[in-house]
Amino acid sequence: MISRRTFLQAAGCALGATALPPLAKAAESQKTVLLQCGWAVKNIGDIGHTPGTLRFLEQYLPEAKVILWAQNTNEQVDAMLMKRFPKLEIVKGYLSQKNGAAQEAIKRSDFFLRGPGMGQSTDFMKYCNEIGKPWGLQGQSYFPDMVTGPGADERIALLNSAAFIYCRDSQTLKTLQDAGVKPPVLEFGPDGCFGIDVRDEEKALARMKKHGLEEKKFITLQLRTHSPSSPGVDDKRPQKLNPLHPTPANITDDVRRAKVYQDVIAKWVKATGWKVVIAPEVYKEMEYNKKFVYDPLPDDLKKYVVNFDEFWNVDEACSFYARAHTVICHEPHTPIMALAVGTPMMHTFSEFHSPKCWMFKDIGLEEWAPEFDSTSADKMFEILMNIHDDYPAAEAKVKKAMAYVEQRAQAEMNVLKGVIKA
Repeated sequence: MISRRTFLQAAGCALGATALPPLAKAAESQKTVLLQCGWAVKNIGDIGHTPGTLRFLEQYLPEAKVILWAQNTNEQVDAMLMKRFPKLEIVKGYLSQKNGAAQEAIKRSDFFLRGPGMGQSTDFMKYCNEIGKPWGLQGQSYFPDMVTGPGADERIALLNSAAFIYCRDSQTLKTLQDAGVKPPVLEFGPDGCFGIDVRDEEKALARMKKHGLEEKKFITLQLRTHSPSSPGVDDKRPQKLNPLHPTPANITDDVRRAKVYQDVIAKWVKATGWKVVIAPEVYKEMEYNKKFVYDPLPDDLKKYVVNFDEFWNVDEACSFYARAHTVICHEPHTPIMALAVGTPMMHTFSEFHSPKCWMFKDIGLEEWAPEFDSTSADKMFEILMNIHDDYPAAEAKVKKAMAYVEQRAQAEMNVLKGVIKA
């Protein structure tokens, strides 16, 4: 005979093995994805990667738990993310911190997903390989020196160890293919910012009221200048995209490009009588856009131009861009946000800044992405007026491009789903 206590213990063990409640079973089998993202807070493009990628994960991988390893956020950004994604867990810290928050989050995850960016870092690849953690890249761009020059063989080997690599532009994709990078999946996949759906209607409407702006009766623009990203900080990259000490040639470029925008502004105001907003994607450009674009304008034109005197978060920017007629920007992520909210755009790009400029060609919007230095103000204005003259057709074009973006995002998330369930 067995005692009553022994019988109950044995029964309990049997029940625990075979009759777990459905919620407990789901929790036991739930997979965890760690997303490394959130590169900066003085650039709404860098802020926008995160909620956009999280939306893709939420929509196409709803069964997964997501941890965000945020590289650089602040209280305002954290609050925005938690409001939109209340189940999100956010960790901060550095990979170099042994047993720190980042390392621990990676260890308790089933997959490490590197978010969109212009990255050359390999430390996360090495760490994941060391601990046997599968990893992949979402919406990445690379300069060619990622796979050329000293150490290229090691970097290529690391890239080959990825579960998948999704490049946000066809130029990066070709660069990796030509270098012999061959992970199980190497394809085009959209920058995560395309998935953004955060909004701050109250702030956007208040800003419009403050500046006397009418819905769909203003355009926005922002120039990217050769200026330091932060006071006293030099750009260490070989490309020196944000030099601490701009050369005379750099300044000449800024003045010439600013003059093109000034001419577009004048033509727009003359043709429509509607306003223009110098709307920042990057905090540091507020000072330089005022200096190069706004200040030289004649007084009779300035009354039609609004130069923002305060920065904003990406949720307000999206609500604002949804009410713009057309969004024009030398940076790429403001146009991405415009497309995400259904607004036509122009990306007046300079390939020098990175191959991510090809993102718009890759989704069927090549005619809205003129190269800055080879395109006259007249031609830019012609593109703008083509949008204006048949606005419903332009909006339909936005929808078609975004349908393709969504298709590629879903395909990417399906691959991720297959990897973590394998």
